[in-house]
Amino acid sequence: MTMKLGVVMDPISHIHYKKDSTLAMLWEAAKREWPIYYFEQKDLFLKNGVAYGTGRELNVYQDAKHWYEFGEAKTIALSDLDVILMRKDPPFDREYIYTTYILEQAERDGVLVVNKPQSLRDANEKLFTTWFSECCPQTLVTRSMSRLREFFSEHRDIVCKPLDAMGGSSIFHLREGDPNATVVFETLTRRETHFMMAQKFIPEIIAGDKRILMINGEPIPFALARIPSKDDWRGNLVAGAEGVARPLTERDRKICEVVGPTLRDKGLMFVGLDIIGDYLTEINVTSPTCIRELDEQCQLDISSTLFDCIEQQYDAAL
Repeated sequence: MTMKLGVVMDPISHIHYKKDSTLAMLWEAAKREWPIYYFEQKDLFLKNGVAYGTGRELNVYQDAKHWYEFGEAKTIALSDLDVILMRKDPPFDREYIYTTYILEQAERDGVLVVNKPQSLRDANEKLFTTWFSECCPQTLVTRSMSRLREFFSEHRDIVCKPLDAMGGSSIFHLREGDPNATVVFETLTRRETHFMMAQKFIPEIIAGDKRILMINGEPIPFALARIPSKDDWRGNLVAGAEGVARPLTERDRKICEVVGPTLRDKGLMFVGLDIIGDYLTEINVTSPTCIRELDEQCQLDISSTLFDCIEQQYDAAL
């Protein structure tokens, strides 16, 4: 089946060639001989209720010095496409939300958008975990300094993070007696005007923050354990963690079984679960990564599995 694919992403010229998951998806589209149309957020617009984009035909190559080539730019109705991959990285700001509104109009006109625009808005990557509290560590979401102090006093070893960042940005680890606690609470709540999340610290982070990729609610059978570097406790690749593939544990699979049906129901076809020890800590829905590392270490072809699912979903919608 040949399908017209659109991709909304950050500038392709700035991606990390050796690690970028979106590029792996685009290689799969090229292998299937799907025409690819490239858009950045600034290229999308609505006119009289119709979603448009000024896109460029895109060719991609497995060449570290020349991995893409643009064709001529032209403005098209997004309904001319069959599938759109929404792969714009956070921050999840107002512009991101407005982009999902435009993509929702395209979806209304028959385009399969991966992931579903409404669900991208609904499923905050930190807060969405609270739908599955039985899988999570002790968690508090608040902007109250007094509640944060009480939580810290109760658990004595906690992690604090904003609700709208990625890649380990602005995450703090506080231990009992830390004199910086008040400053951290003030900073993340912006003096009690913004919500933040606090969670009980999970010491198993030393063994890695596991990323499990889910395709239509089903897990890839290996996780990428992102093991913190010796001088940073965070398990994020961008923070210097090392990615090591590991088979899913029984507990990992149980969490996937709990979360998977909701992902399917909400049209979240490609998702990354973050699990530390036995606990779910984040559900990444915007632009999950780690395809390349898992493919290489486990001889997988995750993008092929994803695109098979996209074809099935498209057929089912006809």
